[in-house]
Order: sequence, then structure tokens, then C-alpha cells
Amino acid sequence: MKVLVIEDEPRMSQLLRRGLTEEGHTVDTCDSAARATESVRYADYDVIILDWGLPDADGITLLRTWRAEGLSTPVLMLTARGSSGEKVLALRTGADDFLVKPFDFEELIARLEALHRRASAGATGATALGDLQFQRARRQLIGPSGAVELTSREFQLLSAFAERPGDIRTRSELLSKVWGAHYEGDANVVDVYVGYLRLKLETAGARRVSIATVRGSGYRLLVAPSPER
Repeated sequence: MKVLVIEDEPRMSQLLRRGLTEEGHTVDTCDSAARATESVRYADYDVIILDWGLPDADGITLLRTWRAEGLSTPVLMLTARGSSGEKVLALRTGADDFLVKPFDFEELIARLEALHRRASAGATGATALGDLQFQRARRQLIGPSGAVELTSREFQLLSAFAERPGDIRTRSELLSKVWGAHYEGDANVVDVYVGYLRLKLETAGARRVSIATVRGSGYRLLVAPSPER
């Protein structure tokens, strides 16, 4: 899993990073609501661990804002608060699970894995893109010319475009979302993979779906409406 840990207590943050990394997961950490907002804006995470008490905003306020903006990433809230009323507030605000400090690390891992499984099960359907079907479970594009397999990077890149068709996606935004916030390779890799994805769209026979270059900005996915009969 790719996990974002939002925790302002350094020792706890380090323990979570080390433990999750040892379990084979990729971990980003931040210690404030402002930094957390930047992280979720430019990278995709499988699950988020959110501390209730942050220095610049409480976790409940941050979570409420994210849900209002459409963020669907599963969130497990960590807190020293253990009353039933606080648990209910967190869950009604949009938390997917709730764990009280101190906690057993094995339980934390089990809860994160359960959240990830549920989210993955709900994200494997098909998305209509003009005259194409984007089959997420199979990582395929199905169009008038048949089915086309997508590589892992192509799949992630198309998923990023499909989140907001028509919107301009900058190269830096796509690089962070698909290759990760800490990618240090050549930024031109985005242009290369957009080229690969265009070829896959063409191979699938797309007539109403294309990826347009926005000079000086980046790219956007264009989906033309169905012609009137």
C-alpha cells in the first residue's frame, strides 16, 4: 500500500513510518494539516492515517473539508480520545475507521489492510470514456477496434486523467500522482507515457477520446459527446 501518515508527534510518526516500511508499504509523512493537504493534492494514496490533534487544525475539520471536496481515500483516525461520542463524530465526519492510542501495531496493520481491500473492491468496475470502456479490474481499454492492455504506468496515468476529464493536468501534478512525490528521475517521462497512452487510445479505435497538449501547462483528457441521432 501507499500510505500517508499525518502525525505531528515525531516519535509516533517515526514509529509508524518504520513499522509500515518494514511491512513492505510505501510511506509519506507530514506533521500539519497544511502539508497534508498538499500531499493529497499531488499524490494518490491507498490509505491515510490521520491524527485527531494537529498544530494548525484538528483532524475532524481537515477530514470534513476533504470529504466535501470529493476525496474518497480511506482514512483511519488515530487519537487519544476514546469516548463513544468522539468515535461517532469521527465516523460521521467521514473516517472509515478509528483507533485509540496507545494501540497494537498488528491491529493497525490489519485495519489498514481491510480498508484497502474494501476500497480496491469498489474501484474495479468499468468507466465509460466516450466510445471506450475503461476496464479497471482488467487494466484494459475496450473500444470499436477491440480490447487493449495497459501497462501499470499507463493504467495509473489514464486513471489520473479520468478523475477529472477536461481539466488541465500539469506535468508536475501527473509526475507526483503516478510516479510518486519523491520521484527523482527525468520529468520527461510524463511526455513519453502520454505518447504511449495516445497510441493505446488509437489502437482501441477511440474516435471521441483524446489527450490534448496544453502548451506551457500540461495535458487534458478530452471526451466528445455522443453525436445526436
